[in-house]
Amino acid sequence: MATTLNRLLKQKCRSVSALSYRNQHQGLFFFARNENHVSLPSQMPALRSTTRSFLDFYKFGNKKAIQDERDRLNDEMNRGYFADMKEFKEHGGKIAAANKTIIPAASAIKFPVLAVTFSDGKKMKLPITSNSNEVNSESLAVPKVSLVCLSFRASSQEMISSWSKPFLESFGNRKDLQLFEVSFIDKWLLGLAPIKKLLLRVMQKQKNSENSVLQRQVVYSFGDHYHFRKQIKVLNLLTGYILLVDKFGRIRWQGFGTATPEEVSQLLSCTSLLLEDQ
Repeated sequence: MATTLNRLLKQKCRSVSALSYRNQHQGLFFFARNENHVSLPSQMPALRSTTRSFLDFYKFGNKKAIQDERDRLNDEMNRGYFADMKEFKEHGGKIAAANKTIIPAASAIKFPVLAVTFSDGKKMKLPITSNSNEVNSESLAVPKVSLVCLSFRASSQEMISSWSKPFLESFGNRKDLQLFEVSFIDKWLLGLAPIKKLLLRVMQKQKNSENSVLQRQVVYSFGDHYHFRKQIKVLNLLTGYILLVDKFGRIRWQGFGTATPEEVSQLLSCTSLLLEDQ
């Protein structure tokens, strides 16, 4: 009986010791876990502060970009297709009369740098100037004057021809001139590499006169052109824009829409004066 009682007491002591050990370690575990929970909130304000500072810095650094994008959206909503079409019906693309005289060099604006692609896939940048790194000495020399015709929609192609054809007829024997017809393609799908390559392949390059030294360069510009248009004040995308650019990249004369006989005479006269001046 005594032996049995001693055995039961020993078992009870072992159970109590095990329970005590388990509770002791559970207490340490819970204490440690609670310690982590207690310390975490003290770190959160610093984390939130750092995150907020980063976001504020990011927003501050892009504040101008955000405002520019808002201005752009507002501008393009106000100047959409229907507004252009309404205006086009009123004046037929003649948003203004061509310059009668050359724009003075001091007040002339620079032609923005524009990446263009030829139908064979070769690329270059306009304008071609004396300090440009884009000049290909094998094919394009630095011209004294360049006639750059800008077409943002297919509707303006005939307008461009009303200027470029008489220009070629009058200056076809000049080596110090360049003529570029730039078609803008701003549809993102057409700018994808495979489609872009296919599109350039099907483009038909019109032949120049066999006796013409001056070559008509047909090029394409892909992508978003909003900022380019803003710099040269392109308002209506349905009309054509014709610019005379000197060897320093300055716009010295401009015309719009379909050329009248008087405006063609002004273009040719101003080109001759620029050639003499250069």
